[in-house]
Amino acid sequence: MAWALKLPLADEVIESGLVQDFDASLSGIGQELGAGAYSMSDVLALPIFKQEESSLPPDNENKILPFQYVLCAATSPAVKLHDETLTYLNQGQSYEIRMLDNRKLGELPEINGKLVKSIFRVVFHDRRLQYTEHQQLEGWRWNRPGDRILDIDIPMSVGIIDPRANPTQLNTVEFLWDPAKRTSVFIQVHCISTEFTMRKHGGEKGVPFRVQIDTFKENENGEYTEHLHSASCQIKVFKPKGADRKQKTDREKMEKRTPHEKEKYQPSYETTILTECSPWPEITYVNNSPSPGFNSSHSSFSLGEGNGSPNHQPEPPPPVTDVSLKLNNLLPTTTPQEAQQWLHRNRFSTFTRLFTNFSGADLLKLTRDDVIQICGPADGIRLFNALKGRMVRPRLTIYVCQESLHLREQQQQQQKREDGDSNVYHAIYLEELTAVELTEKIAQLFSISPRQISQIYKQGPTGIHVLISDEMIQNFQEEACFILDTMKAETNDSYHIILK
Repeated sequence: MAWALKLPLADEVIESGLVQDFDASLSGIGQELGAGAYSMSDVLALPIFKQEESSLPPDNENKILPFQYVLCAATSPAVKLHDETLTYLNQGQSYEIRMLDNRKLGELPEINGKLVKSIFRVVFHDRRLQYTEHQQLEGWRWNRPGDRILDIDIPMSVGIIDPRANPTQLNTVEFLWDPAKRTSVFIQVHCISTEFTMRKHGGEKGVPFRVQIDTFKENENGEYTEHLHSASCQIKVFKPKGADRKQKTDREKMEKRTPHEKEKYQPSYETTILTECSPWPEITYVNNSPSPGFNSSHSSFSLGEGNGSPNHQPEPPPPVTDVSLKLNNLLPTTTPQEAQQWLHRNRFSTFTRLFTNFSGADLLKLTRDDVIQICGPADGIRLFNALKGRMVRPRLTIYVCQESLHLREQQQQQQKREDGDSNVYHAIYLEELTAVELTEKIAQLFSISPRQISQIYKQGPTGIHVLISDEMIQNFQEEACFILDTMKAETNDSYHIILK
């Protein structure tokens, strides 16, 4: 019972000590606040706020972005405080990206009740690889025929409408969605980072990629061309389960560091917030139809269709209006806009973004080594030859003569028939061997628009008219001669051309 007798004494001591501490704390309140000991910057420096701070735009004007995209994959713990987050993904595994409506009340009311379009891309993070992106992707296509770099896992996705994947854009997908409804898209990345690394001795470090999302709203014409928001994050892709092993390795390395060294690195977050970025520069790629589609068939002949190689042309070329450009002549006086048309016309569409501001003089000043370094060996040599005007023999040459001229010359020079045909023929050089190309060349010969030529026929046995097709042109004999006859079509200002 001895300890029970000391209890009151202990209580008195504790009580007196608490009173003294409380008085001391009250006496210092005003002084602490006056000295500014409490700082919001200290609070914002806490780990829970660091990722959110990094997601703000550079100007940090308290701007609230209209949308937020969250990749449901953990960030690497081996990233320094002021560096961009890095997320490891497994090849072919489905990862959720949540599409969140982050608008304030009354912001962007024009999209209320309407759909928006988002375009997903997997692109290179390294600027050096960005300049040779076409060659890198073409090499990947060659090694992985029939595969895609980026896909949508449609059965797992929620809220996406009309998802599309362009067969010529292996690293791009797009879809429509309603910001007012829950939307989650599951993506699969099928390429791995080491596929784009120079092979030396094994164990090479893989290159980082970027997942970029560009979102557009509808304009007055129902076209999704008005940019709303863009965001991206840095990723690396490993073989199946490789991302999990890499994440574990990074975590174990960080655990071995001293507390002072750990302060220099970000903690690993369970999800990755995509940060605001500039829109992807190839805005012309955005499909303008309300329901995005890619495989459009040509139902009529026109100047703007069928020009160039379909394997190297992800987008339709702009209309060619200058005669010198049609003849593949690039002049020092060519403007940057005309140079873009020249690149399209000569099947260099994939490099138009690299040469956006290049005039004819700029392109003609490029050396052979310059062009090869920019475009790669194969396309670089082809572009250099085109710039220097080295003409390539056409695949097919035919000769044509107008029938009216033919008849007039036949009547005037019946006595000279033994000396050979004195009619004036014009050479037509064909490279693509298509009916569209023949239409364009004949229209150029007559100085009319290709749209004024309704159909082209070839006169067959017993005078029948056979519609010209690509296959028929491919079976024309080299240097074949034809007499051109014209017939007025039912449509005003259009004609039928008959090859006799």
